[in-house]
Amino acid sequence: MTELIETLQFVYAPQVVNGLAIGVAVILMALGLTIIFGLLDVINMAHGEFYALGAYLGITLASKGVNFWLCLAIVPVVMALIGYYTERALIQRVFHSKDRHILTLLLTFGLAIIAEDAFRLAYGPNPYKPESPIPGASELFGMILPNYRLFLIVAGSAIIVAVWLVVYRTSLGAMVRAAAFDRHMASSLGVPVSKVYAGTFAFGVALAGLSGVLLAPIYSVFPTMGKDFILMAFSVVIVGGMGSIKGAVIAGLVLTQIQSLSSLYISPVWGDPLVFGIMVLFLMVRPQGLAGRLGHG
Repeated sequence: MTELIETLQFVYAPQVVNGLAIGVAVILMALGLTIIFGLLDVINMAHGEFYALGAYLGITLASKGVNFWLCLAIVPVVMALIGYYTERALIQRVFHSKDRHILTLLLTFGLAIIAEDAFRLAYGPNPYKPESPIPGASELFGMILPNYRLFLIVAGSAIIVAVWLVVYRTSLGAMVRAAAFDRHMASSLGVPVSKVYAGTFAFGVALAGLSGVLLAPIYSVFPTMGKDFILMAFSVVIVGGMGSIKGAVIAGLVLTQIQSLSSLYISPVWGDPLVFGIMVLFLMVRPQGLAGRLGHG
């Protein structure tokens, strides 16, 4: 019995905490992706590059002497502005086309390629590894856990709850959900649908940028980081249900735990294929995912 408790405490529990820390950050990124799809019906292939841009902005501000905590406030605001004008200047131009799904997918895919090359030109191919803003570790239930990962769990969870409250407990969220259900009816009732679309896209991009800043001290920052991370975010969105906030949260926690715990038994390089296999299984068996669209949870 003692051996079992020690195994749970020193082998499994650290992996669970690690998976939880990564999970909340993945959920933040997936929330932006699923909110954009749930309202605009746009699959944003450049979402990973917005995540990378947030990380690079954090590094740039840090090089100018701005501390990490101020970066957490500045980067989402800057990213929201970038997202807003991206939607106004690019997405809106093809959104009303009858082939908008293909056009927006190709448009954002092209934007992702341009952004990745721009990162390589501006910052070079070598990775950056920011120092942890909260060094050291703490003992919790007999486990030694990095302080920053504990902070990431708490802060990320608070942001996720805040996003849910905004969407489901405010008049602004009601307008977003109304536009998601029927934009023509919402427009006839006085909802400024065009501005809601732009604001929602900006909000999703801001969440991606915030994820980049939060994960930069854990992962290296490099030009292709967005491409690598977006695959996990898409898996979360598909398993959770395209456009479902509740589904994204559940799927994010479950998939990152599977990935984290599976590394105890198989090579870590098989973690991503395992997650993608689960995603493919859902597409075959339950294509709607765990939940419905934006207005349903």
